[in-house]
Amino acid sequence: MKKLISLILSLSLIAALFAGCSSSQSPETTPAAADSTQAAEETQAADPAAQSFTVAVVQQMDHSSLDEIRNAIVAQLNALAAENGFAITIEEYNGQNDSSVLNQIGAQVVSDGVDMIIPIATTAAQCMVTAADGTDIPIVYAAISDPESVGLTGIPTVTGTSDALNTPFILDMMLAVQPDVKTVGLLYSNSEANSATPIAEAKAYLEEKGIAYLEKTGNTTDEIVTAASSLVGRVEAVFTPTDNAVMGAEGAVAEILRDAGIAHYTGADSFVLSGAFATCGVNYTELGTKTADMAVNILLGGEIPEFHVMDGGIITVNTDTAEALGIVYNGFTNMVDTVVEVASEE
Repeated sequence: MKKLISLILSLSLIAALFAGCSSSQSPETTPAAADSTQAAEETQAADPAAQSFTVAVVQQMDHSSLDEIRNAIVAQLNALAAENGFAITIEEYNGQNDSSVLNQIGAQVVSDGVDMIIPIATTAAQCMVTAADGTDIPIVYAAISDPESVGLTGIPTVTGTSDALNTPFILDMMLAVQPDVKTVGLLYSNSEANSATPIAEAKAYLEEKGIAYLEKTGNTTDEIVTAASSLVGRVEAVFTPTDNAVMGAEGAVAEILRDAGIAHYTGADSFVLSGAFATCGVNYTELGTKTADMAVNILLGGEIPEFHVMDGGIITVNTDTAEALGIVYNGFTNMVDTVVEVASEE
């Protein structure tokens, strides 16, 4: 009986010993388990399907050029998310061409901790860069004509796409179909930094050619319309760069100039769709798509590159306006590989 009791006590002691060893190890992570956890975390970080992002798209104002860019950006972001298997939330904002509103939007999206900001047009980009100063939020802007002159270069977290104009080429187009032009109107907003460089280039070009020019500016739709009206009877052609204020009024401007027999040469095809005569500039759907491509590459861990200048080289002509003005433009085919003919949008 004593032997039996001793055996039972011995077995109990051994069981307790094993139980104690087991409980003392359970709160700690073994080296093998730690390695497994680290590997899982690294796999998750490298796997797009395990990631989700929130992107703020901030449009400076409403008009067809910027709308076209925004639509292309949003479409491509969603397409690339589906293609690569990550989740994306796109928050869209519009600053109504008001710097105070844009600054409020910037403060909000930075406070919300978005993963990226995509501003469209110069003032929107400048406001977003100011709002994100001191953070590591990447900014990929769209449609900045001259990034260097407006302070959007040399910032490690900032890049984007440029719709820089070839101003001399557009004026070459003018002389190709209107070789006897004597005076050219320069119609633009004097508050838009993106218009400053091409207007300076236009003045230099016209001075070199011995052609007079007349400047008219405005900042609101009414002021732009008034400025366009004041050019009637005083010029034979008008040049406008990628100016947002003029684009916002282009429907009315195009009608005024067309009825007066004045050809309007502009910086983007959206103007021509609204009734301007012709342009040689970038395709804004392609620009928006390229902007989204750059954005997703950065979100997925790619380096932030230098800004990308979009290739123009496409002349777009409004055939309705050409007919009303009596301008024969077949010489444009000798200047570029592609001439696109469009009609005015309703």
